[in-house]
Amino acid sequence: MSGNGHTEARRLRARLNHPIADADGHWLEYGPVMREAFRRIGGERAVEGLTWASARSRDALAMSVAERRRRRIGQEAFWSTPSENTLDRATGMLPRLMYERLDDLGIDVAVVYPTAGLRFHRIPDGDLRRAACRAYNVFTADQFRGLSDRVIPAAIIPMYTPDEAVAELHYAVQELGYKVVMVGSLMRRPIAAMAEEHPAAARFADWFDVVGIDSDYDYDPVWQTCRELRIAPSFHSGARSVLLRNSPSNFTYNHIGHFASAGEAVAKALFLGGVTRRFPDLNFAFLEGGVGWACMLYADLIGHWEKRNRRAIERTNPWKLDRAALLALTEKHGRDEVIEAIRRGEGLETDNGLTGGVEDLDDYHRCAIERAEDIRELFVPRFYFGCEADDPINAWAFDRRVNPMGARLNALFSSDIGHFDVPDMAAVVPEAYELVEHELITAGDFRDFMFENAVRFWGEVNPDFFKGTVVAKEAAAVLAQSAAA
Repeated sequence: MSGNGHTEARRLRARLNHPIADADGHWLEYGPVMREAFRRIGGERAVEGLTWASARSRDALAMSVAERRRRRIGQEAFWSTPSENTLDRATGMLPRLMYERLDDLGIDVAVVYPTAGLRFHRIPDGDLRRAACRAYNVFTADQFRGLSDRVIPAAIIPMYTPDEAVAELHYAVQELGYKVVMVGSLMRRPIAAMAEEHPAAARFADWFDVVGIDSDYDYDPVWQTCRELRIAPSFHSGARSVLLRNSPSNFTYNHIGHFASAGEAVAKALFLGGVTRRFPDLNFAFLEGGVGWACMLYADLIGHWEKRNRRAIERTNPWKLDRAALLALTEKHGRDEVIEAIRRGEGLETDNGLTGGVEDLDDYHRCAIERAEDIRELFVPRFYFGCEADDPINAWAFDRRVNPMGARLNALFSSDIGHFDVPDMAAVVPEAYELVEHELITAGDFRDFMFENAVRFWGEVNPDFFKGTVVAKEAAAVLAQSAAA
């Protein structure tokens, strides 16, 4: 990479015959200004919510490693925003500067997600959570006002209950004019048995709601509202510092794979929960985790269906075992102690035919899968995956030899500008192009990755999404071609 990254990005963009849409950049909310804005917009409750969301990382970093180990608290990120590169730091902080620098970055249109705001939808107290999310959405809409032809901010939608999500969706879209939303997931909920049997310890045990299956709530009203408001939901959830990513001393251990883990949990829940069957005209995006996990999930859903669908699973029905034939084979080939145990009938039906009390033995019954092709049709066109520029696994999305039934998964270019893993904003687009230079993807794949998949993700749900932007003409052509296909 040359040292003059912005020149290279400009030259690369000039050579391309298509625009570049960044599906997941970030801005760096400036704390002192945001705090005062929250107080003005939402009062002290909004400020309390902001304080709670900021405290987790700050409090964890104030502890020693020994204390985090004692409490089993994961190492949080430190030094996580650009500092040496002052221009990039300012670009993340100042929406108008970001707007003005897009040409230097080789980007035509950028969708921008929160940084501090990534935690707001997980605030456990309902009043604080709703106040913080509402204040954030009002504050951010004001900060990005007048830039919508090139920079499009995302609203935060809390999801602890469907009602709060529906209310904030209506407000964010109809009152504030948002076209992009980040919906919550992986909400911590109390375990009922612990609360009933061990109330003193209950606050230390919880489970994560993945909003698509086995939830305490029916989230279909949220998806229906998205449909009515022409909103394609996106998830930007992480699983850092929980379960198997909970090192008290090593942030990298906690960080690697955590977005992929969270994305897989929610995508799997939506699919097996039948959401894409019931809402075939909605698209869902899972950001910042790459596409490798999605390729594996897609293949695994097919492989498990082939072995666990209602007809196939009868092959393992314990009541179909021919005990006489088994005894005959054992008498011929087994040791004496095995023969005697088989004659007594021991260990042959140890589960007594138990199935765990599920109503339908077909794990795929909610999405009504009758053939493997149904999985492709309910998964591939509905799910989109945010991929950072430096990930060579992005190429898997486009390889029909790798993905079952010749599928191509929907990889979205996600710059992640504003965060620690982007040391030079101007180097991101050239870095993404290295997939073409290394012959891992074609120029046509690159076009899909950097522009057309983003157009389809938002534009299929809202055909007017790109109207008024600098890529309106090109986006309309993509949507027209998709409609004709």
